[in-house]
Amino acid sequence: MNVVDEIFDLFARRGEEAYFGEPVSQLEHALQTAFQAEQANAPDSLIAAALLHDIGHLLHKLPEDIADQGIDAKHERIGGGWLAKYFPPAVADPVKLHVAAKRYLCATDKAYLACLSSASVQSLALQGGPMDEEEIRRFEALPFSREGVQLRRWDDMAKLIGWQTPRLTQYQTLLEKLAQAKEKD
Repeated sequence: MNVVDEIFDLFARRGEEAYFGEPVSQLEHALQTAFQAEQANAPDSLIAAALLHDIGHLLHKLPEDIADQGIDAKHERIGGGWLAKYFPPAVADPVKLHVAAKRYLCATDKAYLACLSSASVQSLALQGGPMDEEEIRRFEALPFSREGVQLRRWDDMAKLIGWQTPRLTQYQTLLEKLAQAKEKD
């Protein structure tokens, strides 16, 4: 099975699961995030990162209520590490950074924290809370930190019931192209 088929299989098997305390499924959340990236005319790599940013949730075998148990599943590391095997850094690295980007925004944008859903506030506490000054400097120096922040903002807005988005199959060619680019490296 190639990686795109594997991604589609993951969404077929687990995409209808609830998105951790939010009113949408994992698949709806992924499609809403990707659609926002498309609407912003983001590059293909960032659209793919938006679509796949929570794939770590589909890869791990932990229950949906893991945060309620006081456990950070580190889905960004699981997903970003897995994606790095098959896609260029411009896809995998924003995925790895989207949780750190939430911590960064909570430390640097006073209005941001007030806009987080209760589920995001709960996971923020498990993920280390807002960054301190040294963490902020280190984050800003990372390649793809800006893309991680943009991805985070789309992620936070992708929790709307009934929002019409493209189907997953509409991203197949884009994902195949990016996976082939990784193979050529």
